Amino acid sequence: MSIADQPGTADRQALLDRIDALEKRVTEMESERAEDKVSMVVFSGDLDRVLAAFVIATGAAAMGQKVDMYFTFWGLTAIKKRTEMEGKSLLQRMMAMMTPGSSETLPVSRMNWFGAGAKMLRMMMKERNVESLEDLMQLARDLDVNIIACDMSQGVMGISDAELMDDLEHGGVGTFLGSALTSKATLFI
Repeated sequence: MSIADQPGTADRQALLDRIDALEKRVTEMESERAEDKVSMVVFSGDLDRVLAAFVIATGAAAMGQKVDMYFTFWGLTAIKKRTEMEGKSLLQRMMAMMTPGSSETLPVSRMNWFGAGAKMLRMMMKERNVESLEDLMQLARDLDVNIIACDMSQGVMGISDAELMDDLEHGGVGTFLGSALTSKATLFI
């Protein structure tokens, strides 16, 4: 009597086939596994929230994580270096006058009191030897954090490339999603 003719051989073969299929799937899953990467959308243009985003980004980068920061809508004001009016529509010029011109003029999310809240927060940070937002932004650049400006938001708000920090990447929602789908952590700030 051959092994194939023995009772239960078909069950054993089915089990071996299932094990092979599972091993193949595990190998595929390992190749699809999330990278050591953090992706975040920075939607807010509030000083305290942007500070949190850069603290997380620099912390993750210092731990060896790849970090992609995708700035959209109000978040774009955090990565502006100046405001220009030339070439903007009336509504875009009005928006430019109502929004911060750079990271140094960002309001805080609560108790801003016409800018006094942001000044107080910056003074308290300095008293405690906490890095300023601008220092954290430079540290992020030094740690190769990838800063991406949303093309669509730039167009809607009339923010030109000349108004933004130098050497940024640009992308759309697909850029962010491509990053987020392979990240271990995805944040919305």
